[in-house]
Amino acid sequence: MRADVQQVADGAYLVHGNNTNWVILTEGDAATLVDTGYPGDRQQLLASLAEVGSSPEAVEAVLITHAHSDHLGSAEYLRSAYGMPVYLHEAEVPHARREFLHQVSVGTVLKNGWRPGVLPWAVHAIRSGGTAHVPVACPQPFPVAGPLDLPGRPMPVPTPGHTDGHAAYHLPDRGIVISGDALVTGHPTARAKGPQLLPDMFHHEQTRAVASLEVFEGLEGDLLLPGHGPVHRGPVREAALQARERARSKVE
Repeated sequence: MRADVQQVADGAYLVHGNNTNWVILTEGDAATLVDTGYPGDRQQLLASLAEVGSSPEAVEAVLITHAHSDHLGSAEYLRSAYGMPVYLHEAEVPHARREFLHQVSVGTVLKNGWRPGVLPWAVHAIRSGGTAHVPVACPQPFPVAGPLDLPGRPMPVPTPGHTDGHAAYHLPDRGIVISGDALVTGHPTARAKGPQLLPDMFHHEQTRAVASLEVFEGLEGDLLLPGHGPVHRGPVREAALQARERARSKVE
């Protein structure tokens, strides 16, 4: 199965793998890769780079929004095989080394198995390597504060809650926000479509995940590239407000 590669702006591509997304940013012959999909997405990941006219050798760095297996899947492979650095928020570095795991447990998934879509998603996740042990040997914290000197000039934005060190990436010059799992537009286990939080069972700290929506409300941009679901076109601030309202209505 080929990944679905969608050009969303000049030099910016949202790639849909197996129930999860990654982003490719290009400038000339160089590229930045944001997230890497499941371990089972590796061939699709490599093919997506070729499809946009790039290659692993051209990728200057891998940026990870958070160290769940469906985003970290091929990070160590790319680091060890091609020498590219893997950057995350400093609080997420030990998570990427697998000193601990802030990821939904099998027991929690089974308890929620009665919910629509949960069991089919779980089977798909397991087949894609979602329970595989995929530590990164030498993950690194962001080397500088502010925009990174990489293609796209992405600026890390801390958005904790889904994991302690979750980070989004803001490209103000391109009007793009790469939101990872802190703000998504769909998921196989969610009935709603459009801007939303993932179901509560996926968040390490759900209260902080809701609070991080306020961060997105302060970001300028009209292209939201989520970790799950389709691209969202429209003010990112309004997307975050919509997700906050949905979260509030669930509580009420």
